[in-house]
Amino acid sequence: MTKFVCISLFCFVLFSCNNTQDKILPTERDLVESVYASVTIQPDSLYQVYAIVAGILDQNLVEEGTRVHKDQALIQIINNTPKLNSDNAKLTLQLAQQNYNGSSAILKGIKDQIHAVELKYKNDSLNYFRQKKLWDQNIGSKVTYDTKKLNYELSQNSLRLLHNTYNRTQNELRTALIQAQNNYQSTLINTRDFTVKSKINGKVYALFKEPGEIVNTMEPIAVIGSETNFIIELLIDEVDIVRLQKGQELVIKLDAYANQVFKGHISKIYPKKDERNQTFKVEATFIQAPDVLYPGLSGEGNIIIATKEKVLTIPVAYLMDGNQVKTDNGFITVTTGLQNMEYVEIQSGLSKGTYIYKPE
Repeated sequence: MTKFVCISLFCFVLFSCNNTQDKILPTERDLVESVYASVTIQPDSLYQVYAIVAGILDQNLVEEGTRVHKDQALIQIINNTPKLNSDNAKLTLQLAQQNYNGSSAILKGIKDQIHAVELKYKNDSLNYFRQKKLWDQNIGSKVTYDTKKLNYELSQNSLRLLHNTYNRTQNELRTALIQAQNNYQSTLINTRDFTVKSKINGKVYALFKEPGEIVNTMEPIAVIGSETNFIIELLIDEVDIVRLQKGQELVIKLDAYANQVFKGHISKIYPKKDERNQTFKVEATFIQAPDVLYPGLSGEGNIIIATKEKVLTIPVAYLMDGNQVKTDNGFITVTTGLQNMEYVEIQSGLSKGTYIYKPE
């Protein structure tokens, strides 16, 4: 008998404690709805430096952490092949210039032939027209007249052919000269490509190669970014991305600044989803950045979607199936509004004086 009374009393006390502990009243509060995001800090204009030629790294002209300006030399690569190609192209250009300028035997030889044929043409022309004049007066033989005429016409054709040959050869030599100039300029560019330069004013954040190592066009050799301007990279779950827009405010907590909160604004939303982690990338800028920042600093942030003052709220843990709460009169249906990780707005269906219970 005593044992039964004790068990009954224990059950009653346990039930009473559970009801008292889990029973609360809705409360009014200012409610902020936000979207959670993981945060990584990166320098603005950050890019990986690639060589556009292959070779051996001869010298790193800067160190990690060095401030650099646009077009400053960063890395020197060596390869003898482009230098030899440049020397050969220069010799070809010099030959093409000599040929085109007429000091070589090609055009000079044609000019000498033209001069000789011009003299013969003048002589044949005089003989022909003199003989023609006599023939018109019925003086002389037909054979002599025809021979003079034939010599004149042959000289005329030879002179015309030589002029055509000269013009054609001159054009060919001019084209060869232009091609040689272009080829030489191209080899000079290839030679300059062995000096890798910065594309921006910024800071060297990483160097991946040491002198003596092989450099190719497929692997980055350095990382450069802005020294003073940093951006906030956010990864957003795909279910939340449609709620974001440029200009929205966010609050950030960085692991390196555990007791401080920073604010920013969304500046860019990337439209392509990362299929590997099912997230979207969003960029934001600081309203007031910390004094010291480094690439890769991480933390978490909340993007503010909406804000309401003095709304009736209950803890999210007390809401069931999205629109049900447990009361003294059983389960009732409510209409919800804003919601964050802790609280949800109750727009209708529940009064300030109605007790609710946390579902088991």
